[in-house]
Amino acid sequence: MTDAVLTPYIPQYIRVHLGRPDQAAENVTVSFRDYVKNVASSEIYPTWEEDALRANILAITSFALNKVFLEYYPSRGYDFDITSSTASDQKFIYGREIFDNVSELVDEMFQSYLRRPGTVEPLAAAFCNGTTVTCAGMSQWGSQALARQGYSYLDILRQYYGDDIEIVTNAPVREPRPSYPGTPLQLGAAGTAVIQLQDRLNRIGRNYPAIPRIEPVDGLFGPGTEAAVREFQRIFNLYVDGIAGPATWYQIEAIYVAVARLAELQSEGQRYLLDDYALPNALALGSSGEYVERLQYMLNVVADFIPELSPILIDGYYGTQTRDAVLAYQRSAGLTASGLVGVATWNSLTNRFAGITGTEIDGVPLFPNPFS
Repeated sequence: MTDAVLTPYIPQYIRVHLGRPDQAAENVTVSFRDYVKNVASSEIYPTWEEDALRANILAITSFALNKVFLEYYPSRGYDFDITSSTASDQKFIYGREIFDNVSELVDEMFQSYLRRPGTVEPLAAAFCNGTTVTCAGMSQWGSQALARQGYSYLDILRQYYGDDIEIVTNAPVREPRPSYPGTPLQLGAAGTAVIQLQDRLNRIGRNYPAIPRIEPVDGLFGPGTEAAVREFQRIFNLYVDGIAGPATWYQIEAIYVAVARLAELQSEGQRYLLDDYALPNALALGSSGEYVERLQYMLNVVADFIPELSPILIDGYYGTQTRDAVLAYQRSAGLTASGLVGVATWNSLTNRFAGITGTEIDGVPLFPNPFS
């Protein structure tokens, strides 16, 4: 029997938190189509070349769908799907004016998204303006420059995300619902929820090889799936019964997102190689340079293990977003919450980072150290 597959969908609506993830702010529910129009009108200029607009709309759509598909925030206990904070997600300005040509393009394209061949989830298509902020993703102004040189929107996307991307078109639209099927999954269960469970456990098993691989992914909860669930529960200190109830299900979702993100951070880490691990000078608001980049990189890695931290842009500038992340880390580590990175905070963070990157399970590194 060939492996079954999951089919992502376009949600009819999306819940947006109007602030940072950990900030007290209003949640608003808007149609997904209107969300993409709002972000596109907030992030890019309507006077840009059409191919630049199309490339950015696809990136915006894919990024948001990735968060929805992975239940990134709900699996961490939040009651929203995405935030309006550019430190974590995309710029969304509730109630803003929408540009006519952007609206028309979104109407045409909103059922399309990017992914890697052979993968299920939409691509987490990171982007930044490319002038005041750079990142390991698409440069918005760079996309406009390429479009003016005659690049098609697909050429632009491949320039930034690699040749191995494909565009899914005509994705189904349906009302969003939690992925948890409502009843525990156990021996004898079958269906798409079991497919998702098997798919997640197989991906997590690449980082935690003690989890037996489930082959084939067939949507049938048999002894192999039960064994994988039991091992996952053992590793993550859950009640070991081989049954995927709510606690096990959402822990699997959270770890799935974490290991996928760690894979991205591992590849990015080579950019932040430093010869000297010691901090030469304290870092504070206004600091910049390679040590700020390393600080931001380590905070991003640690954020996947400390719920109080949210991912931040790695731009080498110590702005308010980096300060807020430092404050959150200092509070979680029992340090004086000053927002100033001195020796105590730096050593604490590098030790925590080294503990994550050096962890091995069954002799296999969880996250091979990119600085070695």
